[in-house]
Amino acid sequence: MLIIYIEMIGDDCLESDVAVQFKNVEYEINNSKILKEINGAFIQGKLTSIIGPSGAGKSTLLTLINLLKSATKGEIVISGKTIDSYDPMELRRKVQLVSQEATMIKGTVKDNLELPLILQNKNMTDEEAEQYLENVDLSTSFLNKNSKELSGGEKQKLSLARALVNKPSIILLDEVTSALDRNSKQAIELLLQKIKREHNVTMIWITHDINQALRMSDYVWVMKNGEVVETNTVEEIENSKNTDVKSVIGEKSI
Repeated sequence: MLIIYIEMIGDDCLESDVAVQFKNVEYEINNSKILKEINGAFIQGKLTSIIGPSGAGKSTLLTLINLLKSATKGEIVISGKTIDSYDPMELRRKVQLVSQEATMIKGTVKDNLELPLILQNKNMTDEEAEQYLENVDLSTSFLNKNSKELSGGEKQKLSLARALVNKPSIILLDEVTSALDRNSKQAIELLLQKIKREHNVTMIWITHDINQALRMSDYVWVMKNGEVVETNTVEEIENSKNTDVKSVIGEKSI
């Protein structure tokens, strides 16, 4: 029986409910511990935000989940398999990372959209590409548009569409709305809710916008100085007695 989140989801929690589990995970570089004894679980089909001050280790934790970095101690389990048992390319198809920059390759919207398939020596039909655009509320007329001509919000939508091409079970979101204006930010938030609902995808989201984290999430991890201070439901985090949690929650964005 899992002990992670036991207060939140009760004794009925099964291993099948867990998408990603950290067991005593540490990450060290140049004799400096960036992450210290990380324990916790991300629940399948739920959105969990990771919040905390800069330098807390949030982005490092995210990179461990798709093997951009490897833990120096402990064990990470994804969908019941230890992360070391995955082929890295197989894992990165299953666990997609969407970053703040929404990096585009040179070419059209379709060129960017079918990139994950091109890397597997496959192709995407125009009809398939149009369906992905519709899934993220982009006009199908964009298909042959130069990706450089897209706005920041449109690029982020395209980045999310591209992440869905490999049909991932987990999407890692690293500050995906921090560079967007208010309207684009709201559009991406609505899109993420739609994707989670329609695809039953587990989302792990780093954000410095505390209001956003509390508004969007099912669960929240609070980190500080390379440690997980508390993991809980939004309601429990908002009412936490932990002074470190209070200090982070007190930094809500306006």
